[in-house]
Parts: sequence; C-alpha cells; structure tokens
Amino acid sequence: MPRDPVCGMQVDAEKGLTAFVGGKTYYFCSEECRRTFLAPEAELRRMKRRITVALSGVVILAIMRTAAFLALAAGATLLTWAPVPQLPFFTWGWWLFIITTPVQFIGGWTFYVGSYHALKRKNINMDVLITVGTLTAYIYSSFILIFPGVLPVKEHDVYFEVSAVIIAFVLLGKYMEDIIKKRSAVAVRKLLDLAPTTARVIRNGVETEIPAEDVEVEEIVIVRPGEKVPTDGIVVEGRSSVDESMITGESIPVEKDSGDTVIGATINKVGLFKFRATQVGANTTLRQIATMVEEAQASSAPIQRIVDKVAYYFVPGVVGSAILAFIVWNLLGNFTLGLLSFIAVLIVACPCAIGIATPAALMVGVGKGAENGILIRNGEVLERAQKLTTVVFDKTGTLTKGQPNVTDIVPVEASPALVRDEVLRLAAVAEIGSEHPLGEAIMREAKKQGLNVLEPLEFKTIPGKGVKVLWDGKEILAGNRRLLREAEIPIDRYEESILSLEEQGKTAMLVAVDKKMVGIIAVADTLKDTTAAAIQRLKLMNVGVMMLTGDNERTARSIAKQVGIENVIAGVLPEGKIEVIKKLQGEGKVVAMVGDGINDAPALAQADIGIAIGSGTDVAKETGGIILVKDDVRDVAIAIDLSKATMTKIRQNLFLSLVYNSALIPIAAMGLLNPIYAAAAMSMSSVSVVSNSALLRRFKPKTT
Repeated sequence: MPRDPVCGMQVDAEKGLTAFVGGKTYYFCSEECRRTFLAPEAELRRMKRRITVALSGVVILAIMRTAAFLALAAGATLLTWAPVPQLPFFTWGWWLFIITTPVQFIGGWTFYVGSYHALKRKNINMDVLITVGTLTAYIYSSFILIFPGVLPVKEHDVYFEVSAVIIAFVLLGKYMEDIIKKRSAVAVRKLLDLAPTTARVIRNGVETEIPAEDVEVEEIVIVRPGEKVPTDGIVVEGRSSVDESMITGESIPVEKDSGDTVIGATINKVGLFKFRATQVGANTTLRQIATMVEEAQASSAPIQRIVDKVAYYFVPGVVGSAILAFIVWNLLGNFTLGLLSFIAVLIVACPCAIGIATPAALMVGVGKGAENGILIRNGEVLERAQKLTTVVFDKTGTLTKGQPNVTDIVPVEASPALVRDEVLRLAAVAEIGSEHPLGEAIMREAKKQGLNVLEPLEFKTIPGKGVKVLWDGKEILAGNRRLLREAEIPIDRYEESILSLEEQGKTAMLVAVDKKMVGIIAVADTLKDTTAAAIQRLKLMNVGVMMLTGDNERTARSIAKQVGIENVIAGVLPEGKIEVIKKLQGEGKVVAMVGDGINDAPALAQADIGIAIGSGTDVAKETGGIILVKDDVRDVAIAIDLSKATMTKIRQNLFLSLVYNSALIPIAAMGLLNPIYAAAAMSMSSVSVVSNSALLRRFKPKTT
C-alpha cells in the first residue's frame, strides 16, 4: 500500500484521499495531511508562473536589444543602453513599457507582498530593496513616457529593462530556494519508506501475516533470511546475522542470539529467528530518526544575510535623502529641480546592484563547486562553510570504503607463499555459497588472485558462528572462535595472532581442515586512498577534526590512528550523534557533519552544514546541504576554500554596488546630476558587480 507523504502512514489506495501533482498521484490518510502537502505545492506553482512571465519578458527584451545592435550598431550613443530603431505600432519606449509591465507586477508581486509584511513588522529586508529599486526605475521611466517634456529627458532614456532583469534574476534565486525547501521533507519520507510493509506474528498459536504497523508490543514476530525486521524487539529464539548498517553505519553484520536487541528496518542476512516486539509505531528507532531529522531541519536558524544588514540602513537613508532634497528645492521655489533631484537620488542610489551583489557571486560560486564535483544546495550553505571550526566525520563509507576487504592471510605454520594462497582457496571454497559480507570479501580476494575455486559437495551455514562444507573428501570450517571450539579444534596457541589482528580493528576468520586449523584470514573496512590527505589539509586550515561512529571503540581508534584523528567517539547511535553535534554547537563551534548513511541523517540535519558522500544513501544526500559527488573527502577543504572566496566576492560586490551611487547622492540632492547620468552610474555599479563575480571563475582548488 502507498504511504502518506506527510505522516508516513500506509493508505488504502481505494479509500484514501488523493492529489495529482507533477504527473504523480499522492495518497493521504486525512484531509489535514492533504492540505499540508498541497500548500507549498500551490505556492510553488504560483512562483513558477511568476518566473515564467519574468524570464519570458527578459528573453524578449534580449532579442530586441540584440536585433537593435545588429541593425543600428553605428547609431549607438554614449548615454543610451543601445541603439534605438524604429518599430511598428509603438515607439521603442512604449514597446519596453508593454513588455516589462507584466514582469514588474506579475513577476515582482512576491517582492511587494514580502515588502508589505516586512514593513508591517518595522523591518527592512531584501524584498524592500528589490521593491524600491525596481519601482523607482519603472515609475521614473513611465513618467517620462506618459508626460513627455516635463523632464529634460528623452524617451529612449528609459530604464524598464533594468527593473525587469533584476526581478527575473532575483526571482529565479527565490524559486530555487523554494524548491529546496519543498524537497527537505523528502529525506523523512525516504526514511519511512525503509520500513517493511508486512510482518509475520504468532497469534493464537498460528503464524499470521499482518501489516507491519499492526504489530503490538509483546507479540512474537518471525523473521526469515533476507527479510527486514518489522519493528524493534528482543530475540527469544534462533540465531542470525543482521545487517544494521542503516543504524550503526558498520558494514559487517552483527551476530544475534537470544536476548540480543534487533531494530526495525534492519535486514536479516542468514538464519531464522523470533523476537518479542518492544517498540512499535512512533516509538521505533526508525520513526525516532525521522522525527530527529524533522526537528533538526526546523531548528536550523537562517543566517542574517549581509545584504539585509546593508538594506536596513541604506534604503531608509536613500529615501530620506530624496525626500529631503525634494522638500528643500520646493521651499526654494523650484519644483522642477526638486522633482529631478528626488528622482536622481533614488536612481543613483537604486539598490539594484545590491540586489544582485549576493546572488551573482553565489551563482558563480555554486557553479565552480559543481565543476569540482561539489554540489551546493543553496547560498546559505556556502555562506556558512567559511565559518566552520569543526568537521565531524562518520567512519564507514566516509573515511573508509564502506565494504569489508581481505587485509591479511596468515598460515598458522611456517610455509611458502603457495600455502598462503591455499588458505585463501580453502576459505573461498567454504564461503562460495555464503551471502555474509565476510564471505563475499573472501570471494572477491580469491577472484582477484586468480584462484580456481570449486563448489563443495555439501554446504551448511551455522548462524552466528560460520560455515561448514564438505569438499574433495575434506571437512572445511570457516568462522569464529566459537565454531572451532565447538568442533574441539585447538586454537589457544594462535590466540596472540588473532588478538593482534583484532586490535587493529580487523575481523579474524579462522579456517580449519579435518579438525586442524590451517590459517587466519583478516577482513576489515579499509581506508580510502584520499582520507589521510583530507585530514591533514583540514588541520593545516586550523579546522578541528573528529570521528563519530557507531562502530566499536577498538576499530574506530585503529582507523583514527592511521589518519591522524585524535578526537574519537565510538559506539554512538543516531540519537547519540545528534547530541554530540548539539554539544559542540553549544560550545560555540560551527560544525560540519560528513556522512553517508541513514544513521547519519539526524546529525547531518542538526549540523550547521551537512556534507553527504555522493555514493551514500538517498536519505543522507537529501539531508545534506553539500554533496561530494566524487566521494573524495578532500573536497570538504575545497568547499571551505570556495566558500571563503565566494564571500570575499560578495563583500567586494557590496562595496562596488555602493561606491558609485553613494558618492553621487549628495551631488544628485543638490540638483547637479541629471537622471540620465544617475542611471548611467547605477548601470555602472551593476556591470562592476557582475564583472567582479565572473572573476570567481578563476578559483582553483588547493590540492595540498
């Protein structure tokens, strides 16, 4: 049955409420969930209509200007945007008015509404900036058209295009932000989709298949090999290996026996077992992880943008100066000069360049990130990255390759290399029918070494211990200490070698033939080739580094030692990871969490910046603000460098967007600046901002 995209509950497709959005049908358990889902969808559709109108207008204007340049290039003058050709039906200025008016009032509507609410709260934000700047250019140009001759300005010196381009440019950025916000709920939905839909329980002494959500506390649940565990509980009968990587991040399955806990949505690899349900519904570990992701995303306060701070002081000052100039000249008896001064001040200080100062740099910065395999979801993430003081890494799949590999083959008796290959061959024969990740690692190594591995005559899996096979008249055992001890095979003399491997964070598999131990094969999740360099680069940048993993202390310490990480917290479940992040933030640190698994999702959401590995789970990637496409953790340092470079450009842009205008405000207020020259200064500041942002394309990541 489908799931409600809001609450995650299963919905009867015949009885449930539906909504058709984006070519897909969604099912809802209640009208409340349906309304909750459709509200942002409806706003997104309205925003899409606005951006379509705005971009269409800008495209038409671009075509007109291009045609004008091609047809009348020789007629260009110093103070006009472009040559002005003769057009049918209307003059050039009136055609601009007709094309840009829908852009101004349909595309720009969202800024007007935002300005209204901001001013109502006695606040001045980005919406107020855009509204003041674009309306000034539009109203000024309309006045010239409607009342020709009142001002000493010609019709072709109108600036409708400035207003339209700014609206389209900034609206596109807002639209992308809205899409990102809408998709933030996807992480939670994908988490809930991991839960199995059915469960086998024993009711009235009979095995019965029921919906997983109907399992009750204390019921006995049966799980067969390859099935997902329906809910949280405690094993009461049977043995098996369970893949808990979604919770702990550890790639090697965990052996389960009577009395051990199991977690809903984890995967039973081998063996049948029964467990008693202890947590169901909203109390399961999976639902709690989903809740933590939602809460962390909601609690992340947006950064106060530099532009908003500038706007808070700049816009009131400009408007006040324009009004003061108008009043003074009127008191002196010169209404015309007062009106010209009023318009010139507003135009020369028009915050259009301020409006594009941030998005222009962010657009180039995000593009450079993509070129280097770093996907940055929004500008806010890029802003935060420059302030990072601590980077917290998950272990499995982030610092390591995420799958076990053979690291050591140790014959127990002194022997030539041929015997080493024979130990691997015997282990591969034993594991050829196994689905256990350790067995798969041994098979990969045997294939890599080109060994000829034949299938055994008999194969038997012993849950929680290993495997036993009959091959070429020999009995081969491959497994842990318990398997060999129960077979009465002496292993005490090899205990030192086994412990030495285990202290290095490796899993030791013992191989015996005909009641005699012949070798030890060590398997471990090995480090990525770039991990050590990544950690060293962050240290050189004076960024603190920490490892946070659900794996055991011994393995975590071993991995951390190899790459130079001193601060390690191991054996941590998802709720523990989020608490560690909160504690670091409480100490005043700006924290990035780097991870790849479902278990990392809450911490990725809680961190100031969540950085997801590209090969990781969809849940992690939906939660992270930055995605490392190449799975190269060195890109964490590159993202920080790119953030710093982008923020430097934004500060430079803000200076460039103000320097021309601010210097000319007093001149305009004194009536010494024609509105045409004021518009030229405004245009120059915009050109400077765009050109300066383009220089960010020269950014080259540091590799050492």
